[in-house]
Amino acid sequence: MESVYIHIPFCKHICSYCDFSKVLHIDTFVDDYLSSLQKEIEDSYDGERIKTIYIGGGTPSCLTKKERIKLFRILSIFNRTPDCEYTFECNPDDINEDLLDDIVEGGVNRISIGIESFDEENLKILERNVTYKDMENKIKMIKLRGIDNINLDLMYAIPKEKLSTVKKDITKLIKLEPTHISTYSLILEGHTKLKIDGACYINEDLDRKMYDAICNIMKQNGFNHYEVSNFALPGYESIHNLNYWDNGEYYGFGLGASGNKDGFRYTNTRNIHEYIAGNYREEENLITYKEQMDNEIMLGLRKIQGINVMTFYDRYGKSIQDVYPVKELIESKDLIYKNGYLYIPKNKIYIMNEILIKLL
Repeated sequence: MESVYIHIPFCKHICSYCDFSKVLHIDTFVDDYLSSLQKEIEDSYDGERIKTIYIGGGTPSCLTKKERIKLFRILSIFNRTPDCEYTFECNPDDINEDLLDDIVEGGVNRISIGIESFDEENLKILERNVTYKDMENKIKMIKLRGIDNINLDLMYAIPKEKLSTVKKDITKLIKLEPTHISTYSLILEGHTKLKIDGACYINEDLDRKMYDAICNIMKQNGFNHYEVSNFALPGYESIHNLNYWDNGEYYGFGLGASGNKDGFRYTNTRNIHEYIAGNYREEENLITYKEQMDNEIMLGLRKIQGINVMTFYDRYGKSIQDVYPVKELIESKDLIYKNGYLYIPKNKIYIMNEILIKLL
């Protein structure tokens, strides 16, 4: 067990597309929530050395100074390795000197910022507020505090969006000189404002062109496309997320968080009243041997490098081709086997779900 995810569900505003576990920031809720979070951690954490911590949400950066201090005091329980990757998610509006000073003092060395888009029409649809000039200043502020490991989020395939808009957005993000960029094609989840208001997906061919354009522009600018939706400068790949894609174990603490521990996968309640009352788990299931292997396939093939075939054998005592119809998919060129790795060719990553269905 090397990774910890902490969920902070509070937001100043609920964005139109968000389906994560979240509630509006209310002071009395936050204090009780953090106390319950502390108890969950104390009850479950076994004292292992932790290589990655990721604080997500919700909007962790919306916490007040007093709340941030309490959060980092709680998280000091973790026995961190000297090089622990410690990520804190920020909303652009919240970034200021006081916030940055507190999170640096708390041990954070990586920041992830949900920009999503700079286009005015996109921002109206997503109910976001950010400008390029403001982000330019705030990233300088972050780097002055010694944090150079910065991820920026891009959302694309937004209703009525044009290919030219995506190209402008990704180019502007690169100009801000982050070390990592995560990209997401908009998913219209149930119970989100966009879905309720009847928003529609863009044309699938246009979505594919947007994805290809992002990949090409990122490559031209020296970014390593190391996972379906993620790009990093060499050496700045997300260690935390790679643990997920390597099918590793991890703790998940907080409202709606999921974890993978000792052969069990668990998901916490999304009801904040239940969580504050100490009723953390919504479900907990033993992962069967076959499910473990299926997860290895589904997660591992998200990586551009793919699955190490020998590692699969060492972990499960079976050859991957004896469990799954690998040979057929190699013959159809849906999969490639090279230098000990099985992976999806780049020209077929966009249709990886179809390939996974054939495999599983």
